[in-house]
Formats: sequence, structure tokens, C-alpha cells
Amino acid sequence: MNREPLTLRELLVMKLQALYDIEKQIVEALPKMIERAHHQGLKAALREHLAETRNHVCRIEDSFKLLREKPHMLPAKAIRALIEDGEWVMANVHGEHPLDAALIASAQYIEHYEMAGYSVASSWAEMLGEHEVAELLSNTLAEEEAADDMLSDIADGISEKAADEVLAAVAG
Repeated sequence: MNREPLTLRELLVMKLQALYDIEKQIVEALPKMIERAHHQGLKAALREHLAETRNHVCRIEDSFKLLREKPHMLPAKAIRALIEDGEWVMANVHGEHPLDAALIASAQYIEHYEMAGYSVASSWAEMLGEHEVAELLSNTLAEEEAADDMLSDIADGISEKAADEVLAAVAG
């Protein structure tokens, strides 16, 4: 069976469809993480990122409009697995600091996945001369990178406390 190869534009549209699904899945998942987090800085960072993620959905919709495409989601199995990992963490990791450390790790897995998608999509849009779309995607990429950096900063203090908490439980 011979199939015509996809064009770069078709690949970009497919990537946008997957990113659209990814962002919508994250909008649903973040409130649960916010609820379970203990560290106030972590809760605030997740709340801020939830607001940004809602804006990411709008940027993707704007990108579809600029490309004269109807917004459509292409289910991304990987995001569902990453979210499922976070749900497992929330159900199975106990202790305030260990849970927060594990939530940060789960959130960073998701951030890295998103950064890869936005980096590729932005590059493709630029190659196609879709500069407005590339700019929208680059703005989102920058916010994903900033969220990852913020999570790393918060993780430094929490991970030490988590290790102390686990060692105290083992010794006690």
C-alpha cells in the first residue's frame, strides 16, 4: 500500500492537534495536583501554570485560525500515561515532602514532553513561513521552560526535606 508522504504543513497541523489534546488533558489534571500538594510555593506554581495552560489552549486555537484549520484534537497517548503516572504518585506516595517531591517530578516529566512538542512545532512553523504561528508557539515554549525552571527551584528545598523525612521514618 503506497501512501503519499505528509507535507511539513500537514505534520505541523497534526502536531498542533496533539498539543491541543495535551494542553486540554493538563487543564483537567492540574487541579488534582494542586489539591494534593502541600508546599505553598508548589501550589502557587501549579496554580500559575494552570492559568498559563488555559492560555496555551487559546494560543493553539489562534494558531489553527492563522493556518485556516479547524481546531481538532489528535489524542496523544503519551500525555495520558504521564498523567496516569502523576495519579499513581498521588495515590501511593505518602508523607508531605516525599509527595511534593514526587509531584514535582511528575510535573517536570510533563513539562519536558510539552517543551519537545512546542520546540518542533515552532521550528516547523518558522520553516513554513508561518511566523505568527511560530511566535505563538515560541511564547508557549518559553512559558513551559520557565515553569520547568520554577519547579526545579522549588524541588531543591523539598527534595532535601523529603530525604530527611524518609530517613527519620526509617530510623524511627
